[in-house]
Amino acid sequence: MRYPSGTELPPELDDVHRRAVRLEWITIAYLITAILAIYFTLGSSQAMKGAWLEDILSLAPPIAFLVAARVRYRRPNRDFPYGYHRAVEVSYLVAALALLSMGLFLIVDSVLKLLHGDHPPIGMVELFDWQVWLGWLMIAALVYSAVPAAVLGRMKKRLAADLHDKVLHADSKMNRADWMTATAAIVGVLGIGFGLWWMDAAAAIVIGLDIAHDGGTYTAAAAKDLLDGRPRRDDEQGVHPLVGDVRDAVADLDWVQEAAVRMRELGHVLAVEVLAVPRDETDLLDRVEDAVRRIRDLDWKLQDVVVSVVREIDGAPEDVLVRGPLGPARSVGSRP
Repeated sequence: MRYPSGTELPPELDDVHRRAVRLEWITIAYLITAILAIYFTLGSSQAMKGAWLEDILSLAPPIAFLVAARVRYRRPNRDFPYGYHRAVEVSYLVAALALLSMGLFLIVDSVLKLLHGDHPPIGMVELFDWQVWLGWLMIAALVYSAVPAAVLGRMKKRLAADLHDKVLHADSKMNRADWMTATAAIVGVLGIGFGLWWMDAAAAIVIGLDIAHDGGTYTAAAAKDLLDGRPRRDDEQGVHPLVGDVRDAVADLDWVQEAAVRMRELGHVLAVEVLAVPRDETDLLDRVEDAVRRIRDLDWKLQDVVVSVVREIDGAPEDVLVRGPLGPARSVGSRP
């Protein structure tokens, strides 16, 4: 039997992971320039303020991903016998909280500005001996903030599915929020230019609602993962299909009369625990080792697999129970 190690990804995904790491470094470098560009054209626009703050918070997911990418490969030790896989889940929670806090702050701040009736002015600035409306510089900075973010987000989304990396997926959603924020902020700036002062705060509220929705969804999902909830897809759109695959594999074991299958997420990988009631005691050690191999062979994510033989299963929820193939069952302890 192979003892679980700190290694997570199979060799064929090493290149995918390196591309993800490169993308995150590129994202950090780009975000720093976008933050500076928006800061120097900030003015008093509420939507611009929201776009600037969101770009600052957008640094959290890529930084969390890069930290987790280094920590999770450490081998198990005395203090962490299960390894450091869950560094990914901690990073996922950080990324989700960044989204949620950004959305809530933007909503509250914008609603207050709207209720107070603040009229954000956008004046003229001198640029190379020319008098230029500051709004045009704001829009240029926002376009620079939006276009690369949209491209980076789409690239990360594809890599997140290959790696089963929820941090990377949350970061792609953050990039989506970046370009949506920039687009809404452009609408707000143009609204101010046409004398529609309320469009600035209204645009910021719309941005905040969308960001808070994503942040709330991913914060709840991260909390469920840390509480050993059932594994879910990297985009949180339903239970992970490997849950059904493992149950089917256990149900196909002809020596199993009944079993309880429990699974949980450990970062990129999934942990599987099977409590099996055998039909008889013939060659149990070989059967258990074969069952572990069968489950691991289903997918690279299934690395920490434990199959235990028990006399009976009492109190397990019905939806974790699996019945073995039909056939005459002998009680444990009998001889064939």
